[in-house]
Amino acid sequence: MTDPVTAGLVIIGDEILSGRTQDTNTATIAAWLGDRGIQLREVRVVPDVEAEIVAAVNGLRGRYTYLFTTGGIGPTHDDITAASVAAAFGLPFGRHAEAEARLRAHYGDETLLTPARLSMADMPAGAVLIENPVSGAPGFQIDNVFVMAGVPKIMRAMLDSLEPRLTGGAPVLARTVTCVGKGEGDIAATLEAVLAAHPRIGIGSYPYFRAGGSGVSLVLRGTDEPALAAAAADLADRLRALGADSAVVAISPRSE
Repeated sequence: MTDPVTAGLVIIGDEILSGRTQDTNTATIAAWLGDRGIQLREVRVVPDVEAEIVAAVNGLRGRYTYLFTTGGIGPTHDDITAASVAAAFGLPFGRHAEAEARLRAHYGDETLLTPARLSMADMPAGAVLIENPVSGAPGFQIDNVFVMAGVPKIMRAMLDSLEPRLTGGAPVLARTVTCVGKGEGDIAATLEAVLAAHPRIGIGSYPYFRAGGSGVSLVLRGTDEPALAAAAADLADRLRALGADSAVVAISPRSE
């Protein structure tokens, strides 16, 4: 079996930590990467503080195949991500000629390209630009670190432009076995037995409570379709043997 292709994510911004802005980028990035066989393994949320950004970037970029960051690359005083990434790599920080040319082309009228907007062309030395078809100001890549905007629409456009640069692995598939009539405490030993019998499969247990009853959704994940199907069937059989309602213990195809 080949090693999985993995990713980390650093969400940067005081507004996320304060609750003023709701993070939606994590879900978008996780799904986008998963479709391409890249497993998002860790997410950190850090404030607009250089030391915190440096620590997060340096803590994760060597741990995973790719590291993505979102937020903090705009034109205001608190947009310090680019300078912080330069510090993390120990690189000079300054004006990127191509980024400046793109900003000038995007704004056209020199009166619109204020010094604050032009500062978005300041990047670590050697940065490779990431396209921004929405608002013009590019993100950038240094080694395996991809620095993107925090605005969801812009971030998604940047992410889509990265596909040619990324090498994915085997997509992670999923099947759901729904258990009604038994709770998590009743089936814990059964889950351990299935995991031991199918070591290439992971299982997540998610209880639910709704009108008409409660139950547990058991999501099995793996990269091998036959192994996943066998594990799901085995789990469903074992749950029925415990007395779970066989009419509602079901296997759904590739359900998250």
